[in-house]
Amino acid sequence: MESNGCQAVVVIPTYNEAGNIERLLAGIRAVVDVGILVVDDASPDGTADVVERFAQRCGGDISVLRRPHKAGLGTAYRAGFALVLRQADRICVQMDADLSHDPSYLPALISAVEFGADASIGSRYVPGGRIENWPRLRRFLSRWGNRYAAGMLGLAVNDATSGFRAYSPHLLRRIDVGSVTAEGYGFQIEMTHRAVRSGARIVEVPISFVDRVMGESKLSHHIINEAFGLVNRLWFRDRLLGRLRSGQGRNARRR
Repeated sequence: MESNGCQAVVVIPTYNEAGNIERLLAGIRAVVDVGILVVDDASPDGTADVVERFAQRCGGDISVLRRPHKAGLGTAYRAGFALVLRQADRICVQMDADLSHDPSYLPALISAVEFGADASIGSRYVPGGRIENWPRLRRFLSRWGNRYAAGMLGLAVNDATSGFRAYSPHLLRRIDVGSVTAEGYGFQIEMTHRAVRSGARIVEVPISFVDRVMGESKLSHHIINEAFGLVNRLWFRDRLLGRLRSGQGRNARRR
């Protein structure tokens, strides 16, 4: 994957997105000059082949990382970010392949990092942001989940589960992205938690989120439960570490 002067790479995990991916690639190329890395988990519908044909036909910095089996969202992002960081210091953008994330927001997300932010988040829950085509229950669960995560973990972020983001290469190295273990929404939460704990400057960019119209949603009860459990584990760990540090501080003062 060559940089060709592009300062950012959009990393897109895919599994059975052949019906959406070409339209997404064309949309990205129409609005911003970036590299594109598709991380495909051996999609039975030939998603990776569609990407490679598009790259051959249209040119540009577009590549595919083919993985041997379905291994999950978090591992896909870790593999994609690692590949980018090994080759150059470029801003890493993450977005969904199902057309829920409008490429027209890419310039704002990338510019925020170029002008000093460590990370930018495409937020549905700041003024100007919104969600389209979601049922009321899913809206409630998403909003409640974000407030729960922010309250428990002290995250000054309105949309900790957003999957539309840009990271500086320095932040990804500082938070050791390769050691993040969570998947699904949990991956976004753990990344946000690590970024906040590292003192990162995070900017939220309002976006309009549109639910997928083609293909099947990857959301499941397992992903929701994993995210909920992750928040509780991170909260417990933060409390434990806080007490240990407090105890060490008291011992040092006694000496």
